Amino acid sequence: VHVVESGGGLVQTGGSLRLSCAASGRTVSSYAMGWFRQAPGKEREFVASISWSGGSTYYADSVKGRFTISRDNAKNTVYLQMNSLKPEDTAVYYCAAKYYSGRYSYIRTSLEPDYWGQGTQVTVSS
Repeated sequence: VHVVESGGGLVQTGGSLRLSCAASGRTVSSYAMGWFRQAPGKEREFVASISWSGGSTYYADSVKGRFTISRDNAKNTVYLQMNSLKPEDTAVYYCAAKYYSGRYSYIRTSLEPDYWGQGTQVTVSS
């Protein structure tokens, strides 16, 4: 599975961005997908994930209520809608994929994914 992120950029505090993750290769609709981020000097951290069915989603406390993950299996694409952005959201955002047979299983940690994208930079100015 090959995943490619897009949609990053520079935005002011309080603004919005939508990241996209286009997946190709195997039947990606059978893969749980997730977003992680890594700020300079910090470890990669979990942001959000979604089961292959779309029936389950999971968010880090730091983004809950502001970010929304969704997927369109017909387009093999996962989205991360980011609203009310803060300077502390500045990071490189990575898309990841993990095969789970359970329709409600989702990614929770950076140890789980089988595949990673190259990342897209998000910068929130104060």
